[in-house]
Amino acid sequence: MVVGKLYMLDLSPPARAVLLVEKALGIELEHIIVDLFKSEQNSAEYKQLNPQHTVPCYVDEDGTIISDSHAIMAYLVGKYGKNDSLYPKDLAKRAVVDQRLHFESGNVFPTLRVMVFPMWTGGEKCPTPKQIETLNTQYDFLNKFLSGKPWMAGNTVTIADFSLISSISSLLHMVPIDSKYTDLLAWVKRCEQLPYYEANGKGARAFKEFVKPFLIQ
Repeated sequence: MVVGKLYMLDLSPPARAVLLVEKALGIELEHIIVDLFKSEQNSAEYKQLNPQHTVPCYVDEDGTIISDSHAIMAYLVGKYGKNDSLYPKDLAKRAVVDQRLHFESGNVFPTLRVMVFPMWTGGEKCPTPKQIETLNTQYDFLNKFLSGKPWMAGNTVTIADFSLISSISSLLHMVPIDSKYTDLLAWVKRCEQLPYYEANGKGARAFKEFVKPFLIQ
């Protein structure tokens, strides 16, 4: 049974994070493609739904509208999860997940956006030396977060992993992860082995093809 509508595009890392939650929870969402290449996000209809005109945007079966991937994931787990493992109710555990989510939204995804937006709108090449330095700093932090742990927020997979792998699996096609970040590389492989990973994999491969012509060799 379909429980809501997800306005999305596979190319979008935040949209893919929500797709991972959908598959992990075993729920079904109606996928409505918003073609950013055709500026469908700027239509009056979509702006009324989501004034920020970003993807993803979620409309629940009860009419609730949520327009940020992190908020959407937390909402879906809270409403449809059989337990709270993906987003713990324990305050200490949840705080770690929240910190990782804020790190993704405040550091990792902005790094991706700074690299992708100029190529999207102006055909600019990337990555520049400064962009490589910035992204390697993010890789280093993430590697430290993982020290001694299999997942970003501890011993079990959470929505923090979904949020971060959607961005990292895109970024590594522009700046590969250095071999010295062994914990981060192992985490990427661990994510790829999740039974529902293809919810992200399809879009990550499309993203790789999209950026390929713009990469500085």
